[in-house]
Amino acid sequence: MAQHGKRYNNLKKTLGEKQSTMAINDAVKQVKKLATAKFDESIDIAIKLGVDPRKADQAIRGTVSLPHGIGKTVRVTVVTRNQEAAALAAGADEAGFETILEKIKGGWTDTDVIIATPEVMGELGKLGRILGPRGLMPNPKSGTVTTDVGTAVKEVKAGKIEFRVDKGGNVHSTVGKASFDADKLVDNINMFLMTILRAKPATAKGQYMKSVALSSTMGPSVKLDTAEAVKAHG
Repeated sequence: MAQHGKRYNNLKKTLGEKQSTMAINDAVKQVKKLATAKFDESIDIAIKLGVDPRKADQAIRGTVSLPHGIGKTVRVTVVTRNQEAAALAAGADEAGFETILEKIKGGWTDTDVIIATPEVMGELGKLGRILGPRGLMPNPKSGTVTTDVGTAVKEVKAGKIEFRVDKGGNVHSTVGKASFDADKLVDNINMFLMTILRAKPATAKGQYMKSVALSSTMGPSVKLDTAEAVKAHG
């Protein structure tokens, strides 16, 4: 178990020993109060789902466009043979084919998202051992393999993020910054929850959304009222 510092433990005490769940509006206000670091902390959401990720139809993954973005500049690289100009015009940080492939072969992964056109996936797929573990391999399901790189780049830059369930049935994502107005964080969280609820597999049994928690980068987590979330978006 990770050891937390005095500051974290003091913040944890403000929540009490037996933390009750909160409505989304109250949880956002609380987690903003707990973000007391000297930098603008990210606000993250963690959702425990009642799915079995070992089953292909329950290995949830997808994308969501958060209305207010996540508060960071997303670095986008486009791998393409013939749409370099369109990618750069749309705001890609860099675009190309052979030069980028050579950089990745050398271990370079200094980007947040890689978008690729279909014709390069044969070559790019060979670099899965480098890109896969870092979550950078383009995938048609997430919209990062596309013939319209211009639109894809603009969507990512505007706040489109990818999510996927891990082996333990959890989904984690950043939903904004502590400096965001509370209503903007609420908007982003509601959009994320709605997307996850809509992704419920038909084969999932029992309670689907088991728990939801918000936390800042350096602060303790605050539990959301999952019944309220499901009722609002189900």
